[in-house]
Amino acid sequence: MRTNPHILEINTRAGLSRLEAKHGRRFVLHEIPDSYWRTFKNRGFDAVWLMGVWQQSPKAREIAQTHPDIQEAIKKIKPTYSIDDVIASPYAVYDYEPAQDLGGRESLRQLREKLNSMGILLFLDFVPNHLAIDNPMVNAAPDLFINTGTQEPHIHKDWFFQNKNGVWIAHGRDPYFAPWTDSAQLNYFNPSTKKFMLDNLLKVASMCDGVRCDMAMLTLNKVHRDTWWEFIGGNLPKEEFWSVALERVRQDHPDFVFIAEVYWGLEWEIQEMGFDYTYDKVLYDRLRFSTPQDIKGHLRAEHLFQMRSMRFTSNHDEEESLTAFGREISLAASTIIATLPGARMIYLFQLMGRQTRLPIQYIKDDFEEDFTIRDYYDKLLKIASKPVFHGGQWSLTDVQAAEDNSAGNILCWTWKQMNTAAIVFINYSDSPSKCRIKPQRLSTEHKTWHEEFSGQDVELNDEQIREGIEITLQPFESKIFTYTM
Repeated sequence: MRTNPHILEINTRAGLSRLEAKHGRRFVLHEIPDSYWRTFKNRGFDAVWLMGVWQQSPKAREIAQTHPDIQEAIKKIKPTYSIDDVIASPYAVYDYEPAQDLGGRESLRQLREKLNSMGILLFLDFVPNHLAIDNPMVNAAPDLFINTGTQEPHIHKDWFFQNKNGVWIAHGRDPYFAPWTDSAQLNYFNPSTKKFMLDNLLKVASMCDGVRCDMAMLTLNKVHRDTWWEFIGGNLPKEEFWSVALERVRQDHPDFVFIAEVYWGLEWEIQEMGFDYTYDKVLYDRLRFSTPQDIKGHLRAEHLFQMRSMRFTSNHDEEESLTAFGREISLAASTIIATLPGARMIYLFQLMGRQTRLPIQYIKDDFEEDFTIRDYYDKLLKIASKPVFHGGQWSLTDVQAAEDNSAGNILCWTWKQMNTAAIVFINYSDSPSKCRIKPQRLSTEHKTWHEEFSGQDVELNDEQIREGIEITLQPFESKIFTYTM
C-alpha cells in the first residue's frame, strides 16, 4: 500500500443493493463483477473498507425496525419504504463470521484474493467496545460484560437489560450519549474479556488486510474506568488492550493495517500504541466550522502525527458532505484532504454525490448519481495519485499578499520528489482571493507550470521567477500546479 493511501469506504449491503438493482440479480461478495473493482483501482484506491460484512443480529434488526428515530429518519427521505429493507446495525456484531447471505467465509476469501490481485487491500470492521445484545456470549459467559449479576443495578437501571438467566448486563455506550440499546457492553477490566476479544481480532485478521476499529478509545483503561466507574471501580489494569493486541496480531500478520476511530484528543496516544492511522475529526470540524487560519494551525502539528492521520469529509456517521459543507465547499474540502499527508478516506456515496444521509440500517438507497460530482472526484483522485503526492516530501507553504489583503484565505502546501514538485492552492473562502508566491528551485531551463485541473500550461517569465507569480482564485476554487525543478 502506498504512503498516503486512498481508502474507499463501502456500506456493503447498501452498495450491493444498488448493484442488484442495476444488474437485476443478487450478488454474494465474490460474484461482484471485476469491472466494478477495476473502476476503483483506476481511480487510484489502494484499499477498500467493506463496512458491515459480519453475521447480522436478529434482535438488533428487530430493534432497528421498531426504533422511532430510525423510522422517522427514513420516512423523511422514503415515505413509503419497506420494513424489510431495514437491517441490524453493522456495529451490533452477532458473530465475527462473514454473513451467509453475503456468501460466508469462502466468498469473502475469494473476494480478498481478487482484490489483492488488483493491488487493492481489503479492510473490515472490528468493534471492540461491545457485541450485539443477543450475541451467544451474553447468556453463555455474562462475566465478559459489565453486569450486576441478578441484582438490579442500584443506579442507571435504564442502561441495562437482563439476559435469559436474569443477569443484568449493560448496554454499550459512549459516555456522552445514551446507551446503544442493541448492544452489550464488554468489560475490559476482566482479563477473560481481553483474551476473548483478542481471539476475535486474530480471527478477523486472518480474513483481511486491515481493520477499522470502531470507537477505539472506549477500551482505553482510563476511558473505560471513567465511563463505568460505578460498576468496575477505579483500579486500572497494568496493560492497555491495544498495546498487547496489536503486537500479537503483527506476530502473525506483520503488515496488517490498524485504523482507529478516535476522538477527544486521544489520537496521539492511540498512535503510540501502534495504530497506523487515526481519525482526524479535528480537521473535519475545522473544515466545516473554522477559518483558513485555524486549518493552517492544525496542519502545523508534528509531521509523524500528520502521516498517521486519516482525513475525510464524509463517512457513514457524518451527514453527506454536499449537505454538511455545501456543494462548492465540499469539493474544496475534499481537495484539501486528498492532497495532505496521511490516509485519505472517501465514502462511496460521497463519490456518487448523494445529498442526504440515511440511517446505515436502511439499505435500499436508490438516489440518482450526480455525474458532475463524480467527474470532479475522478479528476481529483487522478491528480492525487501522482507519485509526488505519495513518495514526496510535504510542507505547509506560506504565501505572500498580492495587491489586496485576501491572501489569508488561501491554503497552500508543496510536495517535492526528486526533480518534481506540486504546489496546491485552495481559496477556502466565499470571496475571490489573490496571493503571490516565489517559485523555489525552478531551473532556467524549466519555466513551465502545469495546472492539473484545467490542463493548461503557464509559462513563467524571468520577472515571475525572480519576484514571484500571482495566483488568483475564485471562491472555493482549487489550483494544483506541477513543475520540474
